[in-house]
Amino acid sequence: MLHDTTGNMEDGKYRIGELARKAKVTVRTVRYYESLGLLKTQARTGGGQRFYTDADLVYLRRLLQLKALDFSLEDIGRIIRMGAEDVTGEKRRVALLKQYRGKLSDAMEKRLDLDRRIDELEWHVRQLSSVGVAFQQCPGSACAGCEFSDRCMFFRDDED
Repeated sequence: MLHDTTGNMEDGKYRIGELARKAKVTVRTVRYYESLGLLKTQARTGGGQRFYTDADLVYLRRLLQLKALDFSLEDIGRIIRMGAEDVTGEKRRVALLKQYRGKLSDAMEKRLDLDRRIDELEWHVRQLSSVGVAFQQCPGSACAGCEFSDRCMFFRDDED
């Protein structure tokens, strides 16, 4: 099979380095995914070199997308293995949908936690920006008139 000077094989067939470059991963990553059975390369040249097609590139990008969405390699492998008994793809679609919904729920929970943390940090920035060096007397006699007393943990009487 003929190669051009970039290492790209004709008819959308790539050597491992070209596939890795196009997917923005290392050759080591491609080999690792192959060793786990996540990426299966059947095609070989007459000399035994593996080559990859545009379909392999799309498949690898899909794996990377799932990884970026916090799917574990085990989760991805489970979905891939479902393909053997799922000719229509419906089981995999439903399984992916379930996992996506779980990831979405987790992300929304993390966003709420992050929003609470941001709110707390913004409060501290406003409070410290407004009191100047008086913060060294906190808590103290100035607390009663402090505009931040409604939320300040030093002013609150938690015994009530």
